[in-house]
Amino acid sequence: MSDVDAKELDRLLQQAFDTASKLYQERGFQRRVGFGKRPALVSVDLANAWTRPGNPFTCDQEKMDNEIIPGMQKLLKAFRAAGLPVIHVTTAYEITDRNAEFTDMGLWHNKIPVDVVNLKDTNLWAIDSRIAPIEGEYTLLKKRASAFHGTELGGILRAGGVDTILVTGVTACACVRQTVCDGLADGFRPIAVRDCIGDRVPGAVAWNLFDIDAKFGDVHSSDECVAYINGLAKASLAAE
Repeated sequence: MSDVDAKELDRLLQQAFDTASKLYQERGFQRRVGFGKRPALVSVDLANAWTRPGNPFTCDQEKMDNEIIPGMQKLLKAFRAAGLPVIHVTTAYEITDRNAEFTDMGLWHNKIPVDVVNLKDTNLWAIDSRIAPIEGEYTLLKKRASAFHGTELGGILRAGGVDTILVTGVTACACVRQTVCDGLADGFRPIAVRDCIGDRVPGAVAWNLFDIDAKFGDVHSSDECVAYINGLAKASLAAE
């Protein structure tokens, strides 16, 4: 997509958002869920198959390299300094034969090429080395779009006293969105980190973040989220 086309798409989307916001606000949508007292960072599918070129799942490389990865690095630095939980989420499958009578892909491979993310190829589903997990951080392997669906995520967050999830990753229209929706349903305060969320399709990020902000969670920049984390640390020091 050319720069001219991208700007026109952005203009049309903003026009649609302005119109929709008036309707939503008149009907009581776009309320704030707010930040809680103990957040966790939930980074969805920022693994090589999505963050690096050459894979069917590869996302917008310009945004990935210039916004998402640098934004994640800022968030990780803040979370690590504050000693707060970090969960890296990735996706891979053990039985990737599309003709198999039984497979851990369920039926998803009938819609998208999940069969290319084979558990045996650890490089594909490994978290991008630029934001690699460190000791004390957890890597969760999921099979479905949501990081909550059929996983231990909700349980380990509750066990750690978490009330807020800062969600980053890809894709805005599927795994990130579903994680935010399920997070809210499970009783967590979802915060979608605007500049740390990507997709493959132009306009998908803007549209999904607008809709998430209207109905399922709050949308904030990585700088706003870092300020929130730093504020928690200062409040903790003041209370000692």
